[in-house]
Amino acid sequence: MKRTIALLMAVLMVVGVLAACGKKQADTKATDSTTASNETTQAKTTADVDAVKAKGKLIVGITDFEPMDYQDANGNWIGFDADMAKAFAESLGVKAEFVEIDWDNKILELNGGTVDCIWNGMTLTDEVTSAMDCSNPYCNNAQVVIVKKDDAEKYAKAEDCKELNFAVESGSAGQEQAEAYKFKFTEVKDQATALMEVASGTCNAAIIDSLMAAAMVGEGTGYAQLTYTASLNSEEYGVGFRKGSDLKAKCDEFFAAAKADGTMEKVAETYKVQAALIK
Repeated sequence: MKRTIALLMAVLMVVGVLAACGKKQADTKATDSTTASNETTQAKTTADVDAVKAKGKLIVGITDFEPMDYQDANGNWIGFDADMAKAFAESLGVKAEFVEIDWDNKILELNGGTVDCIWNGMTLTDEVTSAMDCSNPYCNNAQVVIVKKDDAEKYAKAEDCKELNFAVESGSAGQEQAEAYKFKFTEVKDQATALMEVASGTCNAAIIDSLMAAAMVGEGTGYAQLTYTASLNSEEYGVGFRKGSDLKAKCDEFFAAAKADGTMEKVAETYKVQAALIK
């Protein structure tokens, strides 16, 4: 009997040792796996700056959006965002190259590597911030209702606009607000097209960014017959990069320096958006 008990205890001790060894090996494997994962993540966070420098250019995804990104008479991209993107690229030792994208596909364009960043008066919505690593916000903005000047008094508030058919840029913050207010709307290519729809009478109204409205609508603009009325929300602009991109930190450093030395203010004054800057 004593011998049986002794043998049983010996077996249990061996099992215990083997279990401990197995746990130690499992822990080691888990640690190795975590280390490898961290190393992979670290590799990802250093890849974009190196890749941009290697190809000698920063590819910037944009749409036609005055006063942020638009073309001059010679076809060159200018605007507050365009000029800041050029300055950021220069700080990296490269040139900025602008690519017009379908705004509704901006996340696919970014993740697919077609562009290195989205820099186009991009509203920091939940969808955007969950899909991209975004810079610190640099401008305040709002989505506003655009109507013909003769109709302005009838549509001064959001609740007055339920009967209207809106033109909105597909995948934009304007579309998001149209959905939130349960407005009827038609999706179009970009905000410039939305304005054209209202001017031509194809749609009764549009929802666009307040910064664009201030630059393109009203007396002294190409759309003198239009005006903006109700403000539907308040929001902020940021620059979007791929998840894990080290370009995000570089951009934040660039913005901080541009604010400190007055560069951002000077560029903003050129395009009359200085009042919207986040100090």
